[in-house]
Amino acid sequence: MRVRYTPRARGDIEDIFQYIAGRNPAGARNVLRAIYAGIDYIAENPQGSMRTDEPGARVKIVSRYRYKIFYRIDGDTIEILHVRHGSRRAWREDRSA
Repeated sequence: MRVRYTPRARGDIEDIFQYIAGRNPAGARNVLRAIYAGIDYIAENPQGSMRTDEPGARVKIVSRYRYKIFYRIDGDTIEILHVRHGSRRAWREDRSA
């Protein structure tokens, strides 16, 4: 399946990288590799992750680093909505965007 990123998701990934890279550049690369491996898994197994309380949204947990990748299936496209660390407060999709 094709993967599309929302501007928010792209910003999330960049922010994650910048935050970690300031402390540990190699660690930042490892985290990004794990996030993109999770996205590859989603593209190959779109129904393989948990549903969320948000209508139509699913979440893939990158267990080693505790990041959550929120996404939606739209026909033959996976839309990556948001990427966040699991220790943060629960996410609710902004429906006005």
